Amino acid sequence: MNAIQQAMKQASDIIIGGYKAACQKGLLPEAEVSAPVIETPKDPKNGDYASSFAMQSARVLRVAPIKTAQAICENADLEGTMFSSIEFAAPGFINLRLGHGWFEQVLENIAEEGENYGRTTLDEPKKIMVEFVSANPTGPMHMGNARGGVLGDTLAEVLSRAGHKVSREFYVNDAGNQIDKFAHSIEARFMQQIFGEDAFQFPEDGYHGEDIKVLARDYIAEHGDSLKDACEDERLNALAQFGLSRNIPKMQADLKRYGIVYDNWFFESELHKGYVEETVNMLGEKGFLYEKEGALWLKTSEILRKNLLAAGKTEEQIEKLELKDDVLRRSNGFYTYFAADIAYHRNKLAERGYDIAINIWGADHHGHVARLQGALDALGLDGTHRLEIVLMQLVRLMSGGEVVRMSKRTGKAISLSDLLDEIPVDSARYFFNSRVSDTTLDFDLDLAVRQDSENPVYYVQYAHARCKSILKALEQDGIGTKPEKADLSLLTEPAELELIRELSKLPEEIRLAAEARDPSRINRYAASCATAFHHFYASCRIKDSATAELRDARIHLVNCVAQVIANSLSALGVTAPDHM
Repeated sequence: MNAIQQAMKQASDIIIGGYKAACQKGLLPEAEVSAPVIETPKDPKNGDYASSFAMQSARVLRVAPIKTAQAICENADLEGTMFSSIEFAAPGFINLRLGHGWFEQVLENIAEEGENYGRTTLDEPKKIMVEFVSANPTGPMHMGNARGGVLGDTLAEVLSRAGHKVSREFYVNDAGNQIDKFAHSIEARFMQQIFGEDAFQFPEDGYHGEDIKVLARDYIAEHGDSLKDACEDERLNALAQFGLSRNIPKMQADLKRYGIVYDNWFFESELHKGYVEETVNMLGEKGFLYEKEGALWLKTSEILRKNLLAAGKTEEQIEKLELKDDVLRRSNGFYTYFAADIAYHRNKLAERGYDIAINIWGADHHGHVARLQGALDALGLDGTHRLEIVLMQLVRLMSGGEVVRMSKRTGKAISLSDLLDEIPVDSARYFFNSRVSDTTLDFDLDLAVRQDSENPVYYVQYAHARCKSILKALEQDGIGTKPEKADLSLLTEPAELELIRELSKLPEEIRLAAEARDPSRINRYAASCATAFHHFYASCRIKDSATAELRDARIHLVNCVAQVIANSLSALGVTAPDHM
């Protein structure tokens, strides 16, 4: 249950009810008024919820806001609601205070829903695909993949918990120039290991990593040197397939170690079995292609210009963008990566029927967003609205206050595997999801391994462990930690009520995180919840409460805190330890 949404809806209904009652008494004029905007006041002295409805309606009603607010408050009916009072304040605010029954209901819902607390069921869920990482399978995954991995995985999780039908997908780029370069790189190392370093020239633009030498060596160990006499195409294809057969399982293993398991691995090579050609032909049938110098071009500038005009841009503004068309098929007959990308996203939206496709991309791909959305628009797939791109800024690894670019172990750029050898998975996942995606992230390696309250993931996990240790100590003293019917009306201390307010927020935070495509909200919420618990623990005795009834009510509260923190960490793919 989303207690906050329920309270806000009921607050709106109360205000409208008060307005209509005042109209019937002739205190206010009848008019078509907008639904009240309900907000949470910054100062809790002004109530739990507030509305500027009287000021919103001043122009329509032609009544001083303070008089409107007064009339509504004096005629509002709180009987049977979760609110205990409604008041007005200058210049026309309407403030409502929750009754204690609401706080009790929050705790009862948490206890009843357990691991499902925070999840929502929608009447019309969207079918959503989140595609993320999708690293070239030509080498180890790097820091951008580490951030994109946890961002995509956590976004998929909050979307699912918000009630949508979600799939996680990895797009394997097993075709095109990078695979050709990959094959030539392995070939060079293969031939060098057989005939000597100077016997075969390594391509200038090849992959120079040690992993390429290992792949060549492993191929020889398994299959011998028979490929040395094969034709080049046969040799390149065999080595490329061998390299992919080693690299893709390694990627899958690294991602699984990172807590990421995909619903589907989609191979680009499947698109080149006629689907790319079919997609390009469809664009031609719709009049969006032309030939020039033997190549086939998409009228990208025409498509984007139309979209920009529809979005309210002027011709002058559009002119400054210097829009350009894109090649879909080169003069040599090969389709470009962009053509394959259009086909892939057509497959998502048209063939597999996703309502929304969300991609996690590096910020350096920002120029590609409108082009791809426009191409899907040209296909009649409403790419402007159905394809969403979450752009992600770079990560800087920090240690001792300085940027770290190389692995101490390998002397090379730090890979995801290197990182997970150095720090716990929980720290990696929590830290990489701690900032909004469009901001640069400084990842402090020293802080990530610290076991104190300065480390944010430790701070939250410790709150859960403290809950569990409190309950365990009580059990050792012979005190039941799952009272059948605790009297929750006894929880009236400010620290108790503030903690319950925090616990009530999880369903709403998940909803907002999903809506904003910003799973870092859950990090901030988990930390806020932990802070509220630590404050409660410092303010309120549990075992030595004034009465056994109050003690049992507080035990119930501690159980609820443990559940909510565990659910929050679970949404982040982070464990909730019972002891630390």
